[in-house]
Amino acid sequence: QVQLVESGGGLVQPGGSLRLSCAASGESVLRIYFWGWYRQGPGNQRELVATITSGDTIDSIDYADPVKGRFTISRDKAANTVNLQMNSLKSEDTAVYYCKTEADEGTFTQGYWGQGTQVTVSS
Repeated sequence: QVQLVESGGGLVQPGGSLRLSCAASGESVLRIYFWGWYRQGPGNQRELVATITSGDTIDSIDYADPVKGRFTISRDKAANTVNLQMNSLKSEDTAVYYCKTEADEGTFTQGYWGQGTQVTVSS
């Protein structure tokens, strides 16, 4: 089992910045190999924002096109935390942001979601 707690959401003006954090805990935390941030805006489906996948030597990082160059995902292995630095925010970034992890449970993989944190970009 993995429990995820997101933090850092809030209200920010266009062009501003926010930093989201997702802290993982639980007995399966050391088996997490995938971290992702997703978002769901008003009337929209949940969409991928950024991901980190553990590799043998280095992590693989991917971003959705709308956030490339503005958002940065990073991982603190010691703290079992993943962060999302969001710069140059736009009104269309307004959404509930969710953290997701996947853990290798041996014979199967298990996905876990956080409760979400609201990000509102508005003047």
